[in-house]
Amino acid sequence: QVQLVESGGGLVQAGGSLRLSCAANGPTFSTSGMGWFRQAPGKERMFVAFVTWSGLTALYADSVKGRFSISSDNAKNTVDLQMNNLKPEDTAVYYCAARGRGGTYYSENAYNYWGQGTQVTVSS
Repeated sequence: QVQLVESGGGLVQAGGSLRLSCAANGPTFSTSGMGWFRQAPGKERMFVAFVTWSGLTALYADSVKGRFSISSDNAKNTVDLQMNNLKPEDTAVYYCAARGRGGTYYSENAYNYWGQGTQVTVSS
């Protein structure tokens, strides 16, 4: 079992920045990388970003391209999500997740382990 613990959420004004971190404990060798998803009130959980453990591949949802940056530290088993120029529509609970060896990077079904979520609120 891989356990994931997120940190770094909070309240920020529009245009501000936040950095989310996710620490993975357990057999991460069974995973191909880490992703971030978010769920706004009353909406489905959506893909935000994915990165391989090597850090060589990073993929983003169109809505966050150019504003968010995902990075991984394979030695520490951590993944960060740097969020800049935040908008009120970025308000959501953000989840980190560990992706298995198959599936599509933007699909929840490809991820075997999930964190508990951290709240990000962007005020206008």
